[in-house]
Amino acid sequence: MASGYTRLVVPTEYGGGGANLLTMVQAQEHLARGDGSTAMAIDMTVHLIGRLAETRSWPEPLFAMICRSIVEDGALINAAATEPELGSPSRGGLPATTASPTEGGWRIHGHKQFVSMAPALRYFVVSVALPPSYTLPEGATANAIVEARAPGMRLVDTWSDALSLRSSGSYDLYLEDVFVPAERIVDLRAVGAAPAQKSPAQMAWFSLTMAAVYLGVGQAACDTAARYAIERIPTALGRPIATLPNVQQRIGAMETQLMAARAVLHEVARAWVEQPSSREQLVPRIAAAKYLCTNAAVAASDQALRVAGGFGLTRKLPLERFYRDVRAGLTHPPTDEAALEMVGKAKLGA
Repeated sequence: MASGYTRLVVPTEYGGGGANLLTMVQAQEHLARGDGSTAMAIDMTVHLIGRLAETRSWPEPLFAMICRSIVEDGALINAAATEPELGSPSRGGLPATTASPTEGGWRIHGHKQFVSMAPALRYFVVSVALPPSYTLPEGATANAIVEARAPGMRLVDTWSDALSLRSSGSYDLYLEDVFVPAERIVDLRAVGAAPAQKSPAQMAWFSLTMAAVYLGVGQAACDTAARYAIERIPTALGRPIATLPNVQQRIGAMETQLMAARAVLHEVARAWVEQPSSREQLVPRIAAAKYLCTNAAVAASDQALRVAGGFGLTRKLPLERFYRDVRAGLTHPPTDEAALEMVGKAKLGA
């Protein structure tokens, strides 16, 4: 709040900085070099507000209220979509979380997982299934905007001992008869309608800013390994291990992969900003950028441990944390297989 970072992506008409996608990609990478958990968790607000600022797909009064809360109070917002049975919502399927009509709104019941920064959130964007009605005979899906500490809401820490991003606050959310006003139901979609395709804006803002996060962690691993190599002088060697060709080669391999991934990431983000009429055609390149960044980060964190040897396994160096944290990037959509399939289909004209 004090730094103004969360205000950066908010549109200027609501008091924010109006930052575009390229600016937020660059900012998120730098933030992640310091702390990957913080950068990943704050990215949930960044990519959501950035996308909505472009698409304006929510009612203006609701979007304005949330933006002003971010600017004035440091409010944070994140989607709560993943469920134990459903898995990732990117795979499709109806949520088990339900919304039942009641006077003035809806009553929400359900269980969500992996809600990053949950203890600090002001707003939870909860995916729900609505029952059949006269206008929606098959029922519908929607998102319910639930405020923190609403009666019937409960958070459970199931994440603090996870492999990666342990301080991201990615808790489970339980909703038991939580009331949501009617005007806070958004993104309504009839069940049985044509399968919803992820919009280019949704994919661009999520995938590119998240790719930047893991690229930043990978760069931090490379930088740490380089500093260690310069400072480490074993008595048997009598000079820094940075003088050894094999160490120089490992550092060079790390830095080269990270540089290449960053170049693609920035090129795609810049094209998104400067060529709005071509955004549909950018989707395969967005997938490629996410694939390159996360895998470059994984490779860098592995090589960094090899440079440091046994010392890299201890908490005296942050390399073991970097090694763990970057692996979370492989789970974010698009996964490696999905990303390569998108690129391959585009190349084959499928």
